[in-house]
Amino acid sequence: MPEAMKIQNLYDLKETIAAPLLERWEYPWEALGEIKSFILALGPSLQKDRFEKRGEDIWVAKSATIAPTACLNGPCIVDEDAQIRHCAFVRGSTIIGKNAVVGNSTELKNVILFNGVQVPHYNYVGDSILGYKAHMGAGSITSNVKSDKTPVTVKGPEGILETGLKKFGAMLGDHVEVGCNSVLNPGSVIGRNTRIYPLSRVRGFVPADCIFKDKDQIVPQKG
Repeated sequence: MPEAMKIQNLYDLKETIAAPLLERWEYPWEALGEIKSFILALGPSLQKDRFEKRGEDIWVAKSATIAPTACLNGPCIVDEDAQIRHCAFVRGSTIIGKNAVVGNSTELKNVILFNGVQVPHYNYVGDSILGYKAHMGAGSITSNVKSDKTPVTVKGPEGILETGLKKFGAMLGDHVEVGCNSVLNPGSVIGRNTRIYPLSRVRGFVPADCIFKDKDQIVPQKG
């Protein structure tokens, strides 16, 4: 498998409470099936002077801000200084990093959001991992199931990679910017610092430090 898709080349593991989980694997999608059990193991050990339990298997940092209209379902960890805004819907098996923003009408399910991630305006993020300070513009979503319900593959530079997963949204490297109303199709992997144009349809691997204009125009960033 390509080196560019490995966890070590997509993410700074110092920027997530989920580092012990991700360190077990080479490729980020391999961790998706373990997010729930990791939260259930980690939650009870979190420092009680910094975190409080707010329901069944829900641990929230005391410095986090949770809107009264937000819905949190466990297992879930919300790290320090995160913001969960009006009508956000956390379905479970979710880790929300320090200073992350989960905005109005955003839905999360089986995800890891690294520190500083922003999904601030009606986003759907499912079966995905978003790296440090990744940002999804308004209305952009991860599509996590193929229309024919067959296992998701990743189209990489060395061919098609079999994952064996029926649910796999997108792996966004650190500092990725996704433009408004874009769709990241099942099995999307986007390298660090890459920018996705608004209204894009992304599939497969997009290299680091690029601008994705469309599938036939992926150009290196200048400078």
